[in-house]
Amino acid sequence: MSALPLITAQTEEALLAFLTAHRQSAFRVKQIMDWVWRKRVSSFDAMTNLSPALRQLLAENFRFYSPEIIEVHGSADTTRKFLTRMEDGSLVESVIIPAATAENGEKSDRITLCVSSQVGCAFGCKFCASGLLGLKRHLTTGEIIGQILSAESIAGKRVNNLVFMGMGEPLANIDNVLPALDIITSHIGLEIGARHITISTSGFVPGLKKLAAYPKQIRLAVSLHGATDDVRDQIMPVNKKWPLSQLIPALEDWGKDRNQMPTLEYILIENVNDSPKDASHLIGIAKRLHAKINLIPYNTVEGLPWKRPSERHCYAFRDAIRKTGIPVTMRYEKGHDINAACGQLRLRKESSQTSQN
Repeated sequence: MSALPLITAQTEEALLAFLTAHRQSAFRVKQIMDWVWRKRVSSFDAMTNLSPALRQLLAENFRFYSPEIIEVHGSADTTRKFLTRMEDGSLVESVIIPAATAENGEKSDRITLCVSSQVGCAFGCKFCASGLLGLKRHLTTGEIIGQILSAESIAGKRVNNLVFMGMGEPLANIDNVLPALDIITSHIGLEIGARHITISTSGFVPGLKKLAAYPKQIRLAVSLHGATDDVRDQIMPVNKKWPLSQLIPALEDWGKDRNQMPTLEYILIENVNDSPKDASHLIGIAKRLHAKINLIPYNTVEGLPWKRPSERHCYAFRDAIRKTGIPVTMRYEKGHDINAACGQLRLRKESSQTSQN
């Protein structure tokens, strides 16, 4: 594996600093990024409006590489899960979720990609398959970006909606995630609007504070899953280090100067967090944060003891929230049949051959 940094991991600022240090004109930044992100070339020799000397300089200091997708599994609902291999052999999973219809009922061209930020996860949420792996390592900025490029090459379409809800805790890898966001949102980069990007966190308060200082209007989803410390302590070990008394003020700080509502993600688990009292506590937190709530009936994970409440019980829980006026949705996950739904990503290599639907 080459020690040279990836050209696809370079922000505008980093490229400008490099070119300035080598006495190159600043306008070359836009030319280089145009070749990388618009024309999608895979070599510096293809950058024909750059001088041979500059192309050689770039080749001596940077390289091209995209992670290899080794399996594709298609769901009956058109969701597709990708198993992607990095240069060191590490595996991560990402998921493409096409939107069937837009809000007006017409066919939608929205393509959502769920990306991973780490190989495995250290946070060990008790209902989540990814946590069974433990943390192997952080993904680099280039590897995060590479998931998007690789997925687009398979899908044959541009990703225009991005959620950091794959493997890992994004805010624990904030130093690689923020440069990736700079490239993803740049008008001369991948040009995905900040409001079309959602960062999910299980409650990693130090990273949340760094994200609060990030100026772009990235959306935030909080994997709450319990509205009291007693419940969160049972199923989310992160709560023992950063309990609700620290998490909620950090979320308030994040929202101070933003015209955005955070989303409280709440997986409904039978006899764990689905009682009327749980609903009441959840309502209180949502009101304090001016948040919306996304309910997710639990998705079965082999080897874990949790159960999904009945559909009737789930809707009753939702209705108890709805009557208070708090925005609430209930999402029955796509990709359940290929273990691509919320909490199911676990790096299970399912065959020796790539399968596509």
